[in-house]
Amino acid sequence: MKKVLHVGCGSSTLDKMPIGFQNGEWEEIKFDIDPKWKPDILGTIQDMTGVESGSMDALYSSHNIEHVYFHEVGTVIAEFKRVLKPDGFCIITCPDIKAVAESIIKKGIDHVLYQSLSGPITPNDILYGHSASIERGDHFMAHKTGFDLPGLARRFDEAHFPLYKGERDIGNKALWFIAFQKPVDNDLATEMFRNFTTLPE
Repeated sequence: MKKVLHVGCGSSTLDKMPIGFQNGEWEEIKFDIDPKWKPDILGTIQDMTGVESGSMDALYSSHNIEHVYFHEVGTVIAEFKRVLKPDGFCIITCPDIKAVAESIIKKGIDHVLYQSLSGPITPNDILYGHSASIERGDHFMAHKTGFDLPGLARRFDEAHFPLYKGERDIGNKALWFIAFQKPVDNDLATEMFRNFTTLPE
């Protein structure tokens, strides 16, 4: 079985991850900061020492990197890279701050953008963190930085990933990236991007 580190897993499990992980070949290793989710490995994305270097075939991080300060992002992506096998890859999705800004200009900061498992999400939630979670005392849910497509791409360059692909998901106000530990054929990279950035319906 291939191993995928599910970073910031929360209550989600393998069946909620992109369709590329749904073919029966993947074992999910759960990683989270919050012990209530009973992760396999407890830790923070700034310090993932609980995960052995070069031990994961893939890493999946959905809406995590916006929870650290701008100056910490490089450390986080370096940690993501460290835990991957030499031929591994990582999938990262996070808010598209440009799309959120455009929405604020059109409709204001507190209108509902979409419904999530945690309830309605507003631009304010995306800019500053999920208000209801923070109100409950989960202060690690606060958002501390934001990304547009070129800005996040620069962070992958700085982390020395030899190949990556990214796109804006305008409807969901999100960015999606796949980054590879070693160069792969462009057609294969494109196919993998589609498979590993498409969520099950």
